[in-house]
Amino acid sequence: MHPYLKTLKPFSTASGRTLKAWSLPALARRHPNIRRLPHAMRIVLESVLRHCDGQRITAAHVEQVANWQANAPRTEEIPFVVSRVVLQDFTGVPLLADLAAMRSAAQRLGKAPRRIEPLVPVDLVVDHSVMIDHFASKRALDLNMKLEFQRNRERYQFMKWGMQAFDTFKVVPPGFGIVHQVNLEYLARGVHRTKDGVAYPDTLVGTDSHTTMINGIGVVGWGVGGIEAEAAMLGQPVYFLTPDVVGFELTGRLREGVTATDLVLTVTEILRREKVVGAFVEFCGEGTRSLAVPDRATIANMAPEYGATMGFFPVDDKTVDYFRGTGRSTPEVEAFEAYFRAQGLFGVPDAADVDYTRVIRLDLGSVAPSLAGPKRPQDRIEIGDVKSAFATNFGERAQVPASPVQHGDVMIAAITSCTNTSNPGVMLAAGLLAKKAVEAGLKVAPQVKTSLAPGSRIVTEYLQRSGLLPYLEKLGFNVAAYGCTTCIGNAGDIAPEYNAAITAHDVVGAAVLSGNRNFEARIHPNLRANFLASPPLVVAYAIAGRMTTDLMTEPVGTGKRGKPVYLGDIWPTSDEVHALMKQAMDPKAFRSNYARVATEPGALWQKIKGVTGEVYTWPDSTYIAEPPFFDGFALTPPPVVPSVHGARIMALFGDSITTDHISPAGSFKSATPAGQYLVSRGVQPPDFNSYGARRGNHDVMMRGTFANVRVKNLMLPPGPDGQPVEGGFTRWMLDGPDQGSTTTIFDAAMRYQAAGVPTVVFAGEEYGTGSSRDWAAKGTMLLGIKAVVARSFERIHRSNLVGMGVLPLQFKAGDSWQALGLTGEETIAILVDPALTPQSDATLVVTTADGSRRERTVTLRVDTPVEADYLRHGGILPFVLRQLLAD
Repeated sequence: MHPYLKTLKPFSTASGRTLKAWSLPALARRHPNIRRLPHAMRIVLESVLRHCDGQRITAAHVEQVANWQANAPRTEEIPFVVSRVVLQDFTGVPLLADLAAMRSAAQRLGKAPRRIEPLVPVDLVVDHSVMIDHFASKRALDLNMKLEFQRNRERYQFMKWGMQAFDTFKVVPPGFGIVHQVNLEYLARGVHRTKDGVAYPDTLVGTDSHTTMINGIGVVGWGVGGIEAEAAMLGQPVYFLTPDVVGFELTGRLREGVTATDLVLTVTEILRREKVVGAFVEFCGEGTRSLAVPDRATIANMAPEYGATMGFFPVDDKTVDYFRGTGRSTPEVEAFEAYFRAQGLFGVPDAADVDYTRVIRLDLGSVAPSLAGPKRPQDRIEIGDVKSAFATNFGERAQVPASPVQHGDVMIAAITSCTNTSNPGVMLAAGLLAKKAVEAGLKVAPQVKTSLAPGSRIVTEYLQRSGLLPYLEKLGFNVAAYGCTTCIGNAGDIAPEYNAAITAHDVVGAAVLSGNRNFEARIHPNLRANFLASPPLVVAYAIAGRMTTDLMTEPVGTGKRGKPVYLGDIWPTSDEVHALMKQAMDPKAFRSNYARVATEPGALWQKIKGVTGEVYTWPDSTYIAEPPFFDGFALTPPPVVPSVHGARIMALFGDSITTDHISPAGSFKSATPAGQYLVSRGVQPPDFNSYGARRGNHDVMMRGTFANVRVKNLMLPPGPDGQPVEGGFTRWMLDGPDQGSTTTIFDAAMRYQAAGVPTVVFAGEEYGTGSSRDWAAKGTMLLGIKAVVARSFERIHRSNLVGMGVLPLQFKAGDSWQALGLTGEETIAILVDPALTPQSDATLVVTTADGSRRERTVTLRVDTPVEADYLRHGGILPFVLRQLLAD
């Protein structure tokens, strides 16, 4: 019998329908503290209450969350069972490969493969595979999609197998939009219902860090690596350390001419500075109540950039209106509103009404038009300072004679990504600016590669209805794709003559995109300056053609009759944008569009045929291969010795090493280890596709680990210019004639493993920031790296390292590998508590070539008891598989 059965209470919808809910107000009679809990924590509490079974989730867990204190020590873990899981295809394909490998392992052990079956609904949105090869043409969309299907046929065949093999696995085909916008507009249901009429809130995890966009409509959810998502799919709770909850109180109103993008870049800068990594951030106050839902979703989307687990917005009237406007049914909307009212969770509170760990405040009236860059999304620059910031970052540079490209030239201008294309306000502003620019006689600079990649087809429809799409097209912003393009590294190439000039003259070329990520080499390997901006500013900079044009004082360009045109001449007013907003929220259009997911998925998708059966028949493919994670798998785990002895250093990294540095997603050349492997398999360079598209093949991905062209391994001697050498290289340090020689990290890793020598990596602060990219952890493990020692870790990557059996260790405050004087020539031992006690002290022992020893105490960043269990089993995947196959 459920220990809290008396809290299961009825409630009624507006039309009189009666449902039941696990009532938080009823539980609050016993725990009055609940009434002052942050809204996000109360939704987590509901899940713990509903799933309390006395085994995985106990009454003690319910009491623990109900008694959450704003400033208590964070030592306890919460078992959170989610309602569903959402995937994008770059991460979804390797996850599906892991599930298929689990079924193969089960079959080899004589167990029923059907034991491996998702227990919650799983939706995979194919959105990361399209590239901008064709642009500035009415045929661009069609041509890019045809190339997408040619390149990814084997991957899509694999997805078709998954659709028939697993009962709860569904796919949104290519061409419908970006996963987070599709999630917001279509997949999110507000509340779910059991067969016996119990309503419960929509909650999820997703295999993309920007899953947090869904927080904008009051849904608790965040990004995890695929390895954690697999556990959630297969019935495991998502375990996380009890969080701090930071209140972010917004006051005032945005000024005329300031966009939601400017606001989110300001919020990102503030919260990154406030160090909210791992916290829940909950928005509150009258300024929050004034924000439209798309603006809230824009801010929530960027939670990974400010480091928080979530950027949560409570449910209110604006949320309900958004559900109506996006075509949800009347019964759904009524149940959604009634449920949150019954739970005492309706309305955006003031900061004083909630016990937050701390409160950060921002007056919306102080926000100014901004960009962010040139390498990190938290590095905000007010628009009037962009010219000087470019000079500060890259130095004053002379013009390059007889070159088609100059320093500071904008080479790529892309209206792209879920962050902004889901927001009608900024998209309509871009269209209005384009209209005024065309009417003024302005054109885009000739070297600029322009593209428009909406997050869903709905965007194109309202741009057409408002009459703005033709003006965007006249400036080269034709719809080129529906998917995650430039922001993920799928910008496609620029013209060969521009690449040649950039390389020959060391030109600093730029990209401007309405995205959320601008890390080194992510947008294009030859473009070193990448700036995040609102869609209208993307259009403006495409016209200006240079980042060294001060758009606050200098003309954007020359218009009719040689007249200089300034940004203020073409910038749309808020009234002009507002007058067109009704075009963007048409319930019939939303219902019609998403009905086609099942009924009209597209001729190219319908032609894809996959194999059938419960167990996948692994083909000889360079896209899909059975991963080695279950090689030699046994139902009883082997003894685990967590300490590391006799290790050599693979790399010494600085701060802000991103998952893009560790496992890039974009293109690669034939000279790389991954390129050499594919050539050896008969694949020609034009058919390499991208690392992201090859994530179903471990032979490619382990060769791509630490292969980013901009990553800097500081154990290498400086280059001829005195600067650190870039690229995925290291020094081979074992005795022999080539000791100290430079080689690729992959080649060194294979040699170290052949010699039976473990390796370790050292890094600075914010190691693993960026995307929730499990291959950054999987590749690390497959290279034989046993531990990563850093000054601090980003949340998802630390968890992923543990999930793959790699030890994350953190230097104590003030300590670092630089303070230890490491050069890369040392031998390393790491002595860990055999019990793997969470967050216990470990000893780092450094032995130099002359035999001298230095020791430092470091923290074992295994944060919860279940993570210790994962390590004892060799990682989360064998842990889960053993549970599923246990008799």
